Amino acid sequence: MKKIEVVAAIIYYKNEIFCVQRPKSKLIYTSEKFEFPGGKIEKGETKKEALRRELIEELNFTPNKIDDLFLTVVHQYPDFELTMHTFKCYSETKDIQLNEHISSKWLTLKTLKELDWAEADIPIVNRLIDNE
Repeated sequence: MKKIEVVAAIIYYKNEIFCVQRPKSKLIYTSEKFEFPGGKIEKGETKKEALRRELIEELNFTPNKIDDLFLTVVHQYPDFELTMHTFKCYSETKDIQLNEHISSKWLTLKTLKELDWAEADIPIVNRLIDNE
C-alpha cells in the first residue's frame, strides 16, 4: 500500500482558524472535504520547510511564526496510508488567496465541527477543541 507523508498548517488569525475545501475529485473520501492546508514533504526538506513552501504555493501565504509539532495523524484511506504532521501557524491578516482549493472559511473552535472534514483531519479538529 502506498504511504504518503505530508505537513499541514493550523493557521490562526486572532481566535479564528483557517479551513480550506478540497476540489472535486475521483476520490470520493476526500472530494470537496475540508482540510488544513499543506502538502507533501519533498526529499531533503524539514517538515517546517515543506510547510512554508506548501503555504506559499497553495495560498501565497508566508506565516510569521510556525510553532513546534502540534499533532501527527496516521490515517488509513482505502488506497493509501497518510501520515500528516500538523503545526500551528499565525497570520496577521485574513486576506489569504486560494490557488488550489475551492473555498475557505475562518472559524472559531466552537464552530469547527460544522464542516465536512476529510477523515484524517478529524483527530486534529478534536484535539484543538479538547485543548481549548
